[in-house]
Amino acid sequence: MPQKNKDLNKVPKVNKGVVNNAGKIVNQKIVDTIEKNYMPYAMSVIMSRAIPEIDGFKPSHRKLLYTMYKMGLLGKIRTKSANIVGQTMKLNPHGDSAIYDTMVRLSRGYEALLHPYVDSKGNFGKFYSRDMACAASRYTEAKLDNICEEIFKDIDKDCVNFTCNYDNTLQEPTLLPVSFPSILVNANTGIAVGMASSICPFNLAEVCDTTIKLIKNENHDISSTLIAPDFPGGGYIIYEKDKLQSIYSTGRGGLRIRAKYTYDKQSNCIDIINIPPTTCCELIIDKVIELIKSNKVKEISDIRDETGIDGLKITVDLKRGCNPEKLMAKLYHLTPLEDVFSCNFNVLVDGAPKVLGVKELIKSWVRFRVDCIKRRTAFDLNKKRSKLHLLLGLSKILLDIDKAVNIVRNTKEEVMVVPNLMEGFSIDQQQAEYVAEIKLRNLNKEYILKHVGESDNLKKDIENLSEILKNDEKVYDIIISDLKFISKKYGQARKSEPVYPAEMVQYEQDDNIDDYPVTFFATKDGYFKKITSQSLRMNSEQKMKENDEISQTESGTNTSDLLFFTDKTQVYKSKGYDFSDTKASAMGEYIPANLCFDAYENFLCLAVTSEYNGFMIFFYENGKVSKVSMKSYHTLTNRKKLIKAYSGISKAVKIFYLTEDKEFLITSSAGKMLIFNSNMLSIKTSKDSQGVCVMRLKKGHRIIKAEKYSEDDLPNIKKYRIKNIPAAGIKPRVEDLTGEQLKI
Repeated sequence: MPQKNKDLNKVPKVNKGVVNNAGKIVNQKIVDTIEKNYMPYAMSVIMSRAIPEIDGFKPSHRKLLYTMYKMGLLGKIRTKSANIVGQTMKLNPHGDSAIYDTMVRLSRGYEALLHPYVDSKGNFGKFYSRDMACAASRYTEAKLDNICEEIFKDIDKDCVNFTCNYDNTLQEPTLLPVSFPSILVNANTGIAVGMASSICPFNLAEVCDTTIKLIKNENHDISSTLIAPDFPGGGYIIYEKDKLQSIYSTGRGGLRIRAKYTYDKQSNCIDIINIPPTTCCELIIDKVIELIKSNKVKEISDIRDETGIDGLKITVDLKRGCNPEKLMAKLYHLTPLEDVFSCNFNVLVDGAPKVLGVKELIKSWVRFRVDCIKRRTAFDLNKKRSKLHLLLGLSKILLDIDKAVNIVRNTKEEVMVVPNLMEGFSIDQQQAEYVAEIKLRNLNKEYILKHVGESDNLKKDIENLSEILKNDEKVYDIIISDLKFISKKYGQARKSEPVYPAEMVQYEQDDNIDDYPVTFFATKDGYFKKITSQSLRMNSEQKMKENDEISQTESGTNTSDLLFFTDKTQVYKSKGYDFSDTKASAMGEYIPANLCFDAYENFLCLAVTSEYNGFMIFFYENGKVSKVSMKSYHTLTNRKKLIKAYSGISKAVKIFYLTEDKEFLITSSAGKMLIFNSNMLSIKTSKDSQGVCVMRLKKGHRIIKAEKYSEDDLPNIKKYRIKNIPAAGIKPRVEDLTGEQLKI
């Protein structure tokens, strides 16, 4: 036999003093683990990745744009995107694909921003298409868009803080000194840990105007100048004032956005030219095709994507006689052609995430901009003071140029030139250094007089800059002046058009749906069939599961409302056309699965109605009966499920839908029977009414059966029919029981 490897049996030595916990389970408090391991990660995602700051940028955006700025791409020259991506990796270590994706989203070609920051050349894909991917970075070119002049303006004048990059080899700005509230101009979304951000875009001109008005009057009504959000994809914004005011004040809420379309009467087709920003062409087309296959939309003969060089276009060919407005109202209701943009204005302000309304966001940006301008002013002031100081030294040289020349000429050692000039003209070291560096050709009266003449202008500039630092009103005037300039230069007309709900064609669910008579069948085990009259005449023999039987047969139409009552005191609402036409030879559809019943919930009764007239009758085991108006189940909205459809205090034995009063035969577990008319009960408007006691029961007994009374059920009807309720009922004789009653 082969010998075993001795090395496998060796036990590794453990150095003394070293604790080896490999493979051991160490008890540790979950709170401590989260605090040490998870919390730093969560804070990193919130602070450094997903939530934008007051300048309107996330760190990935800022690193990319600043790299492009340092590359000199704020001009007419483009460079390969791959070059930009490579340079950006010096600031952003997350990989080339992530950086390129960021650049694509900021580009003009992608069309996701109202005012793109990257001027792109080549295929950058489209935000409204899932399948239209961008070309690789080696094929495309880019540069900064002109609006970036207002983003990087004076960035080299110490107006924002800088920090080291990840390996401490370069400096990058912590914020960009944007000259307009970019946080509100371009959309920004992100998902962090435990929080998210979703900021909708607004029109640049409207934002600038609103900011100016707020600076002048902090009580300004922003809705008067900031009409509504403005999305780059256009479309219609459904103007609901209350919801919009809520977004403006709290920073949270939802906006309904509709696609925009045109109708070509000659070719009988609809061209969809704008879609909501929350969806894409492919999803819309897939949903419409699904509706066509399920026969929920029958007015469309073809749908195709004709997006091209002119932009987005989805063409829908209509069948003859179709009303395009009603069809679009239907598609708005059933497809993502109308969608909701959820707003959550979560922004990092002074290093902390805050959900702010529009007014608070603008005020926060104004405070940030005031700080930028003051820092820039202080930087310029120090520069001009330093220059004036040098010129004052130069003016002293003007008094005796020959003396300055002689001092330099007669100084034997170079290091003594500056000290000798300082001593000879009573100037400090900076002034002496400046004089010593002047070229020999410039040591003439004309040159010195020309430069000394700048002193007066410098003094005026210093006075103005000092005044700006002392007076906030002058700072606000600068901000307002910048905003007016930006609005005039870069402002553009709205792309999204606000519309009032009253102006829109409302969707009526029964529009364009064929209505024809049908018969509805429900079985004891919960199966359902909808069969046309023609099909029923051809074959009336019903196919069912073993031991199953038809419990209800109801007449109606394809547009009738169907109410399915269950043993959990709930009712599920549906329409006749929600179920496919079938044949008697088919098993039918299983109601609990089709309508998504709760676990262990069973079907009891089907009510078919169109006008919601009449009432429901509920028989309970405790002898009570309730009579509820059918109007109580009519809802203005298309709710599929109603809870507390009837009382749950006692188990329901039987449920009936009636349009007029009828007589009922009730049987108890004690064998007693009675006949009463439903007109003895008053109609209740409350669905879960406990009802009225109709049959008095002794302890331990209950109602076991309730049926509509037929003349053939009991021969001696008079002694079972009661005139007042409640009643105890009568135990029948054997000769009184016939037919089905004998089984009881």
